[in-house]
Amino acid sequence: MAKLVISSEVSEALKKGAPVVALESTIISHGMPYPQNFEMALAVEEVVRNQGAVPATIAVIGGEFCVGLSSAQIEDLAKKGHATSKVSRRDLSIVAARKQDGATTVASTMIIADMAGIKIFATGGIGGVHRGAETTMDISADLEELAQTDVAVVCAGAKSILDIGLTLEYLETKGVPVLGYQTADFPAFYTRTSGHKVDAQMANATEAAEILISKWGAGLKGGVVIANPVPPEFSLPASEMEKTIAKALEEMKVANIKGKESTPYLLKKVKELTAGKSLDTNIQLVLNNAMLAADIAVEFAKLQKK
Repeated sequence: MAKLVISSEVSEALKKGAPVVALESTIISHGMPYPQNFEMALAVEEVVRNQGAVPATIAVIGGEFCVGLSSAQIEDLAKKGHATSKVSRRDLSIVAARKQDGATTVASTMIIADMAGIKIFATGGIGGVHRGAETTMDISADLEELAQTDVAVVCAGAKSILDIGLTLEYLETKGVPVLGYQTADFPAFYTRTSGHKVDAQMANATEAAEILISKWGAGLKGGVVIANPVPPEFSLPASEMEKTIAKALEEMKVANIKGKESTPYLLKKVKELTAGKSLDTNIQLVLNNAMLAADIAVEFAKLQKK
């Protein structure tokens, strides 16, 4: 049986009912190169702390489900990069039984956060329905996790390499609310809009926390997507990104890349094609999401105490 290991800082915060924000580790090992990934991970934790919440970076270390990593553990993941397995729901039991390390995706971070009692999670962008999924059936496990696990995911929408329209249709079918933070438009990761609408627009973090309390208080199972557009100064032109993604998808097809390797491959290819601009945007949107997640966690903790 996998052991849940919660750091003393996170454990103490949870006992007190203090705000805690879960953070994933795939973005560290597979999202960007070293040392940017390590610097980004520490910066994200600092942003969460500055907003009055406790960061809880999550990963599988030696088969244990670890909640709240040390800086040394984070740097180890950052240095190993792709040598550490990318672990989703299907992989957790295997990695735990073999006492291996694993970098958690959105889905597996949600699972472990829920085990620990953490309700707010900040990431870059959620996975979704891949382009061409009508023939490949390539649909991220993130969506199924959102349908059943009671964790709110603050993100910059779905990654623009995906079919965003079908991703939102899937979430609607599964009953997952998609909320826009000060926007009626669903963001597309690198860009602030996708041409698709959210289910409801939120004015502030308090309103977001109230919706979460309302949903879970009524016994409605499942997560919530809180879509937070990348800051305007870091948003990339939508038309330019669409051309870039189309080229990356074509190269992926030629290289015969499939399954869980698709997203890391595409993100790396997009970075190359944008001369690194996409990496800068990626880092800034993660920091922006961490700030909002911490604000929501603070308000959520206040409401829970009431």
